[in-house]
Amino acid sequence: MKILVTGGAGFIGSHTVVELQMAGYQPVIADNLYNSNREVLAGLKNIVGQEIPFFEIDCTDEAAVRQLFEKEQFDGVIHFAAYKAVGESVEEPLKYYQNNIDSLLVLLKIMRRFKVSNFVFSSSCTVYGQPDTLPVTEDTPRQPATSPYGNTKVMCEDIIRDYVHSKPALKAISLRYFNPIGAHHSAEIGELPNGVPSNLVPYLTQAAAGLRDKLVVFGDDYDTPDGTCVRDFIHVVDLAKAHVKAIELLEKQPEANYYDVFNVGTGDGNTVLELINTFEKANGVKLNYTIGPRRPGDVEKIWAQSDKANTVLGWKAEKSLADSLRDAWRWQSKLVES
Repeated sequence: MKILVTGGAGFIGSHTVVELQMAGYQPVIADNLYNSNREVLAGLKNIVGQEIPFFEIDCTDEAAVRQLFEKEQFDGVIHFAAYKAVGESVEEPLKYYQNNIDSLLVLLKIMRRFKVSNFVFSSSCTVYGQPDTLPVTEDTPRQPATSPYGNTKVMCEDIIRDYVHSKPALKAISLRYFNPIGAHHSAEIGELPNGVPSNLVPYLTQAAAGLRDKLVVFGDDYDTPDGTCVRDFIHVVDLAKAHVKAIELLEKQPEANYYDVFNVGTGDGNTVLELINTFEKANGVKLNYTIGPRRPGDVEKIWAQSDKANTVLGWKAEKSLADSLRDAWRWQSKLVES
């Protein structure tokens, strides 16, 4: 099966490309390189032993996406391509609504035209907002999003659900990620954002490598064990494998119009300071960090219950927080050396 991976040169997308290839699929990447780098393609080739087809395409460009589908015969789509910085989305909401929603609408329209029925959507635990009870299950009520980024995920999930109910012969799954971190153990690919990282771990590793003056922890006055935010940090390779399981489930799904959602997390919550301490112990590196004010749009605490993914998808997180942070530091160290 040939699977289109939009945003496949990005952090989660590139790791999913590897796992698809290893599982016997033929991944094809479409990416506009807005927040990724063409050098990722060389890393992918080094891991899988062959070049992965790549098309520099913006998924909001309907004509370009249509031409790609005319050229390639896809059996499924995994849709990662989206803007993802919470803070930036608060400052530039229209940018996020236009890109994240338009790209989904274009893909669904073109998929129907070319009779491509399997679709996996990159969603987020941000759809839960600040939940009233923890851990969150797929039945936990969605709260009003705390950022425009989170709201785009809510809206995209609703669009997919409503579209499937219109019976377009589409089988779709939304995977609600918690907090992906780490890198491939080979250090050939990892998180490499353009400009200043908006995610915690790449900023942390850049600070540890001396590329940033220090790491700022946003707030230490939350109602958590040490006052810092609590997150469910999941190794990106574990997360990538969940996408393979999702495609496999869609292949076997007899229902022509099917939609479901799955939490993809470890089931454990760690504070930001716990993550920092684990990084220092796992890598023998001292980190320079300070405490700053809260960041707009941040949720206080959230972690997953992933029982549904365990039983229905047959997937389970395998790597520890220390594993993730060792791999992230190995990747950052290689970048510094090169």
